[in-house]
Amino acid sequence: MKAVIFAGGSGTRLWPVSRRNSPKQVQTFGENQQTLLQMTFARLRRGWSADNIFVSTGSSQFPIVKKQLRGLPKSHYILEPAKRDTAAAIGLVAAYLHKQNPGEVIFTAWTDQYIKEEREFFRLVKAAERLVKQQPTRTVTVGIRPRYPDTGLGYIKMDSQVGSIGSHEFFSVDRFIEKPDLVHATKYVSDWRYLWNPAWFVFRADAMLDKFKRWLPESYRILMQIHHDIGTKREQETIRRLFPKLEKISIDYAIMERDRHMLVFPANITWLDIGSWRTVHDMLAVDPTHNIVRGKHVGIDSSGNLIYSYTDKVITTTGLRNMVVIDTKDALLICPKDRAQDVKKIVTELERQRMHHLL
Repeated sequence: MKAVIFAGGSGTRLWPVSRRNSPKQVQTFGENQQTLLQMTFARLRRGWSADNIFVSTGSSQFPIVKKQLRGLPKSHYILEPAKRDTAAAIGLVAAYLHKQNPGEVIFTAWTDQYIKEEREFFRLVKAAERLVKQQPTRTVTVGIRPRYPDTGLGYIKMDSQVGSIGSHEFFSVDRFIEKPDLVHATKYVSDWRYLWNPAWFVFRADAMLDKFKRWLPESYRILMQIHHDIGTKREQETIRRLFPKLEKISIDYAIMERDRHMLVFPANITWLDIGSWRTVHDMLAVDPTHNIVRGKHVGIDSSGNLIYSYTDKVITTTGLRNMVVIDTKDALLICPKDRAQDVKKIVTELERQRMHHLL
């Protein structure tokens, strides 16, 4: 099985640290000096050999990504010349690895995730691999038992139990649910059928391309043209010319929500989607009242805050509770932790006002 790290996102909810030319996956957010990308690669190296790890990223991000993953050969990078969302990214990966081995099993890994119980994570992914080898046309995923009602995540609704691999039970997937409102998210937490969706998909390359042929036929036609030239002198030119023509749509909307034969393993593990400043605090804090500080800070009667300074200024607070304060050379972000998802709207507004130097 090949593990593919998808490292092409923009991370707008982690602005002002995450920018177009230096997105979140190449930034450090934790107490160690590893970036999200390096942490993801290090985690996968504990379960896969380097020969079985690939990286999908944008051509413009390749220099900085390659610099952070020293030793990974260039042949293990699958480069996108344009941003076309996750369906195009996964389609290109499937076409690339299909050329090497049509029956290759692929696991999708993402750079913006924190996993505490790594051994259980590896066991679940290996169980999914075994299931795909038994039922090669199926896509298998892993869902996380939700710990609280999160409106920034997608959910998976399970149907009936189908079987088990060792001690791991698997179920049929009833449907995928995009980010719900708080009322629905609260209901999902108390219902055993609902899981967080970390987008851990396991599938065969040929089976995924068949799904593109069924549900994204025009993208499939383009992928087959690219597939024809992979491994030849025309490969890079063909990808540059044709990849931008692929439909811009997420893999969830394009394939997963239409696939009525998916299977899911529910997992009781500690997992975070590091997609907002709130989840950065959740990842690092011992409990919700702790201040997480990077840089110079003097605080009085302040708790539950995430305070990051990337300048020489001292940030001082008094009576501050559950806030995010991010200070960079050219921008200052202040918002409540429970509004951290709205940082993406700030980026949209900056773009509308043509303040491109801040993006």
